[in-house]
Amino acid sequence: MALEWSLLFRRQEQEGGDRNNPAQELLDLLSDPFAGQLAAASVYSALGISLGFTVFIAICFSFLRPYNQAVYAPKLKHANERHAPPPLGKQPWSWITPLVTTREEALVHQIGMDATIFLRFVRMCRNMFIVLAMLGLAILVPIHWDNWNDIAEHGAAPEQWIMQITPLNISVSGTWAQVAVAWVFDFIIIGFLWWNYRKVLQLRRKYFESEEYQNSLHSRTLMLFDIPRQGCSDEGIARIIDGVAPNSSFARTAIARNVKDLPDLIAAHEHMVRKLESVLAKYLKNPAQLPPARPMCKPSKKDPAYDTYPKGQKLDAIEYYTQRIRNLEIQIKEVRASVDRRSTMPYGFASYSDIAEAHNIAYMCRKKKPHGATIMLAPRPNDIIWPNMVLSSSARSRRRLMSALWVTLLTFFWIAPNAMMSIFLVNLANLGKVWDAFQTSLEQNTTFWGIAQGILAPAITSLVFLLLPIIFRRLSMRAGDQTKTGRERHVTAKLYSFFVFNNLIVFSLFSTIWGFVSGIVDSTSNGRNAWRAILDENIALTLFTSLCRNSPFWVTYLLQRQLGAAIDLAQIWPLVYAFFLKKFSSPTPRELIELTAPPPFEYASYYNYFLYYATVTLCFAGLQPLVLVATAMYFAIDSYLKKYLLLYRFVTKTESGGVFWRVIFNRFIFATILSNFVVLLTCWAKGNSATHIQFFSVCPLPFIMIAFKMYCSRTFDDKIRYYSTHATNRHADEAAPKESRLRSEKLASRFGHPALYKPLITPMVHQKAQNLLPSVYSGRLTDGRDADASDLATVSGYSDMYALGAMQGGKPGKSANVPGFEFVSENHMDFEYYKNRAEFIDDRGGNEMYGRAGDITRPETPGSFGEGSDHGSRPGTPLSGRSNTPFGPGGARRTDTGYQPFRPPAAPFHQPSRQPSPLYSQENNSSSGLVGNAAGPPMSPSPVYPYAGTPGRATPPMFSPQAGGPSVGALGGGPQGYSGLAQTEAEEASDPAQYDYFRGSRPRRDPGSGW
Repeated sequence: MALEWSLLFRRQEQEGGDRNNPAQELLDLLSDPFAGQLAAASVYSALGISLGFTVFIAICFSFLRPYNQAVYAPKLKHANERHAPPPLGKQPWSWITPLVTTREEALVHQIGMDATIFLRFVRMCRNMFIVLAMLGLAILVPIHWDNWNDIAEHGAAPEQWIMQITPLNISVSGTWAQVAVAWVFDFIIIGFLWWNYRKVLQLRRKYFESEEYQNSLHSRTLMLFDIPRQGCSDEGIARIIDGVAPNSSFARTAIARNVKDLPDLIAAHEHMVRKLESVLAKYLKNPAQLPPARPMCKPSKKDPAYDTYPKGQKLDAIEYYTQRIRNLEIQIKEVRASVDRRSTMPYGFASYSDIAEAHNIAYMCRKKKPHGATIMLAPRPNDIIWPNMVLSSSARSRRRLMSALWVTLLTFFWIAPNAMMSIFLVNLANLGKVWDAFQTSLEQNTTFWGIAQGILAPAITSLVFLLLPIIFRRLSMRAGDQTKTGRERHVTAKLYSFFVFNNLIVFSLFSTIWGFVSGIVDSTSNGRNAWRAILDENIALTLFTSLCRNSPFWVTYLLQRQLGAAIDLAQIWPLVYAFFLKKFSSPTPRELIELTAPPPFEYASYYNYFLYYATVTLCFAGLQPLVLVATAMYFAIDSYLKKYLLLYRFVTKTESGGVFWRVIFNRFIFATILSNFVVLLTCWAKGNSATHIQFFSVCPLPFIMIAFKMYCSRTFDDKIRYYSTHATNRHADEAAPKESRLRSEKLASRFGHPALYKPLITPMVHQKAQNLLPSVYSGRLTDGRDADASDLATVSGYSDMYALGAMQGGKPGKSANVPGFEFVSENHMDFEYYKNRAEFIDDRGGNEMYGRAGDITRPETPGSFGEGSDHGSRPGTPLSGRSNTPFGPGGARRTDTGYQPFRPPAAPFHQPSRQPSPLYSQENNSSSGLVGNAAGPPMSPSPVYPYAGTPGRATPPMFSPQAGGPSVGALGGGPQGYSGLAQTEAEEASDPAQYDYFRGSRPRRDPGSGW
């Protein structure tokens, strides 16, 4: 493409005869886009502006912080005692002390492993580049300066000092300094990476031993996917694991059920609720003076009744969204009620009583696929991307291929826009050289275009950088990533590849390649042979000269990163966004509550930026030692600023336990190898042209880095990933206490699809519109208590929470005379009152950050929901006694024990009276206040429950409405929980559907018998 453009411009030049025509100007700009723009003065200005504004913003932040804690320190208010950061004083400088005194051991508990590993990476970069900067300045600068002075004495053209410290005119003997520095730098990088790899290993081992990890369910649970059709049952999961670990203990297993369109229905319901909230917030903004016309909207094309509405006619928005929400809730409840009659899915989970045993099995299965299934450690339940779990291995492969193709196309297609932006948007005068009409406008409106020049390039670049993570994240979702943390690691890798290729390699070498092509075109136009012209061009020297000429740009670029770090600390965008949202729009109560919550930290973007800065610095370290100083300054400042943000503002959206480290390590290895190639280019261009001894002296370095990577992978990775890699002999008396807790854990609900039990959100309305809402709302005005119990639509009004009566004053979410709505007072529009609600915390640190249990289990404590099949009722029995009977020709025996909780039990519960029960009394202490003083929920007839027990079984006292135990109505969904979720324990040992039933009296299985 460059050759075709160059030929076109040369032809236009010959035809026009004018050497100042636009084509020639564009050709000159492409050959040297930085001509006349980079000088020592730009470095001075960048240093002064960046440091000056950084200090100014830090001072302003110090005085604003004590009075804006909701923006600058929300975790102080919302985090529980275990995860709370150190307290801050009111003095302007009090925020500095915790950054210096808080150690890494405390950070693990306060901000989590992912954030701790991130800060360790930033500190590693800070210390590493400080050491490299001192060595680079001490070794390279004097040698380059002396070589330039020697050449200047022989009449060389004068250059600015910033070019004199580059190896542009280095002698052959001076290239040995490049060789020595390359070796020293590589071993310093190896030392820092090795030291921090060991520290990460130590952190991971402490993380494994922590109380939080030891008591969590996911830590001893295996996830299986790509399960063959004949093994898609609870029993099938156990048999698959049996084929790899025949001597393992019994495990509780749960196969997944097909939820079909239930997630889409719930997503549509949430979207409709938010739309209704938005419409009501605008319409009822001023209750004393309503708008003359009711809000109107067009029906959604996803509405099944879309074709029944008049074409092109708008509908009453309040009535339409209300009806749409009602219909969606009916569909959701019907699907949830029938989920057990649907087919199983090719993935499931197996939970053990001992963490070491689960990790041992996962370690043994890391390179195996028994019966085609993949077995790995289970992530946290909120980390799973459920829609991708059903994909087959071939489907994931095809999707990954298509995703890689799209990323490649996007990367290559961005070359031309990137080149045009770097030439024209950075300096609009260049555009005037090739566009006469624009040049006239530029001369007439100098001030306007001067302002536009300062805004356009940063704005467009920032917009692209904001959109790229979103694009890559969606591509990773479509590629079949099964966990959110895995998706974020892939996004980091894609962003890094895109940045390095487009913003470093292409950006630095484009002008050189263009000049090379232009030179060949000039030679061939004069009658020379094209191949001879290519051989005569010294491409290595041309590339080396171009990199040296462009190196001051990277100094100014890295110096300006200080300003970005300060702006990040000031959180200017959240302040501006909150101001405009409150002053110039009509935010819903939900939006105002979410505005006060700690935002999630974007690890993929920040890791990509830091790795990109490190790569640029390492590549230009031998060409321009000042880049080492600029990067060392940046990391020295930002290591403390990011520490404050992670301590007091940001939370980890989904905790992975520090698994980002391998992605960081591998990219750092690649950056070092890329820098070695730059040194190889320098030695080839400026070294001994006869023997190239300097070039061959650097050749071993890339192979040393690859060998170091392999060494670290074999030495550390298994210990970092697995709690144990060697099977241990467990005595029966030691196993019994651990296995006894399997009976109190609800694997099927904790690792079941959230669509099966996730509460539906309730429309939130400002309390000031409480009395006005009945006059503008024409929907159902009953709370469901007087309706037919069999009508699923009347169970909860417009949410999955039962209709609420008049509640205790002062509690958030006060309900009034219109059911199905949650009224929020002005004082309660704060995340503090809703941090126990899943709808608000799922994307803001999960459960543990705010004191909820999450997937942490307690021995001998009943779980919140129903349970899966229990294969641990006889502790200590070896698996060798399992049945050797293969699955029949009809496939696996279907057992519905995995998702039994979603069938109501056959035991009849007492019909609640219409009077408030003690559970719903005024003394209710729920932090959300959503169940206080509410009447008992209506009951629907219970269908037959074939596996949980026999009809007529008495309800356990602890779940009886008459008992003083924890009545399940507190869950917000009545005695069966949400959508008839069973709350009672099943009698597993005598259940024929359980795997334990079959293996007790069967003969010992022959290991070679297969299924």
